[in-house]
Amino acid sequence: MTKVLLASAVSMALVGAVQANEHSGTYAFDTKGAHQFITFKISHLGYSWLYGRFNDFDGEFVYDAENPENSTVNVTIDTASVDSNHAERDKHLRSEDFLYVDEFPQATFKSKRVVVDEEGEADIIGDFTLRGVTKEVTLDAEMLGHGEDPWGGYRMGFEAETELRLTDFGIPMDLGKASETVEIIISVEGIRQ
Repeated sequence: MTKVLLASAVSMALVGAVQANEHSGTYAFDTKGAHQFITFKISHLGYSWLYGRFNDFDGEFVYDAENPENSTVNVTIDTASVDSNHAERDKHLRSEDFLYVDEFPQATFKSKRVVVDEEGEADIIGDFTLRGVTKEVTLDAEMLGHGEDPWGGYRMGFEAETELRLTDFGIPMDLGKASETVEIIISVEGIRQ
C-alpha cells in the first residue's frame, strides 16, 4: 500500500506537449501551498478499496521544453507520513509488516529517462527505493498545465500513475491475491526557481 512514492515520487511527470522554451527550468514542489498529492489505492481482501496518501514529501523536476526527453524528476517521501484515515491501521502500515519506517524513514524516486509519445504523454522511468529495495518503475505521466501565477511566479503541474507489487519491495504482509498490487497517483504543482 505504501509504495506510493512514487514517486514518487513522484515522480511525477515531466513531459507535456508544449514546446516553448519560456517554460523550461527547474521547478520545486509547492510544499508550502500543499498543491501536491501522493495517493494510493489497494484492494482490501477483494471486498473493498482502501485509499490513503503520504502527507509529507518533497522534490523537484527539471523540464526541458525543447527536448522533454531530457527532463528529470527527484522525489523524497517521509514514509511515516502515511495516512489512511485510521490511526490503528496507519500504525500497522508503519510497522515491519509494511513500510518499516523505523528502519527506512524515506522512500525515493530518481528518474533515469523520459519517453514521450506522439500525444505528448510520457513514461518516466526511474529508480524507486522503498524499505531499502531499489527497483525500476515506470510512471505514466501527463502535463496538466503551466503559466504565471497571481504572485509573480511561474508554475507547472503534472499527474502520473503507476502500479507496484508489494513483494517487489520486500513487504512481507500477505493480504491475498486481490491485494498483491497497489495503485499510485502522483499529482504535483511545481514553482519555477
